[in-house]
Amino acid sequence: MERIRPPAVAGSFYPGNRAELSAAVRGYLADAETAGEGAATPKALIAPHAGYIYSGPIAASAYARIARGRDAIQRVVLLGPAHRVAVAGLAAPEVDAFATPLGEVPLDRDALERVLELPQVRVFDAAHALEHSLEVHLPFLQTILDDFVLVPLVVGDADPEAVAEVFDCLWGGEETLVVVSTDLSHYSEYATAQRMDAATSEAIEALAPDRIEVEQACGRIPVQGLLLVAQRRGLRARTIDVRNSGDTAGPRDSVVGYGAYALA
Repeated sequence: MERIRPPAVAGSFYPGNRAELSAAVRGYLADAETAGEGAATPKALIAPHAGYIYSGPIAASAYARIARGRDAIQRVVLLGPAHRVAVAGLAAPEVDAFATPLGEVPLDRDALERVLELPQVRVFDAAHALEHSLEVHLPFLQTILDDFVLVPLVVGDADPEAVAEVFDCLWGGEETLVVVSTDLSHYSEYATAQRMDAATSEAIEALAPDRIEVEQACGRIPVQGLLLVAQRRGLRARTIDVRNSGDTAGPRDSVVGYGAYALA
């Protein structure tokens, strides 16, 4: 019998009804700017993980860039920070698939078994059970891609070099898309958040992980790990969209920042 991780935040972070969710995601993607003619499909994306009314448009601006690669991309390596459970290193799930209202996404168990040979990775289903930082990306992936398998890892107390080693293990070729899930600054007033998020964007574009401090991104560690790999593999990072909750669906006295970035 297949072991399925059910959705934990359907109906709160995003619509719990299949038709409503599909319409919402397709609407965000339709409004997003696509890459220009001849632009390469990104190897990696950095995208936010808040409720869709807040960060959905920004996430869509990242995912719209991989539409032309939908036939080639067969596997998604998805890393995001732990919010609910303390995690030492990186946590892999033991289940066979993740579910959303749009259906089930099978996991790449062979890839997970391979990365579990690294000392910083262990099976820890509790880290995945209620975690939203990975789940909220799945409806976008299910909508924009054809059939694919998933390698989901929750990142806790880990060294960026240890995360980079995991990325190297799973990097693959054009069949593999890497996604890092992170929001940016948290609960600053609007102008302060804009300044902080601009500095984070500059650090990402410069592939400078040491310039990203803990208050600048909740997914700082997986972002730093990705930037280390990008340095070594000659990738370039481009900012696609940076906004905050004051721009989308909230007041401006205390905002959360969201950024979308593509690496190719």
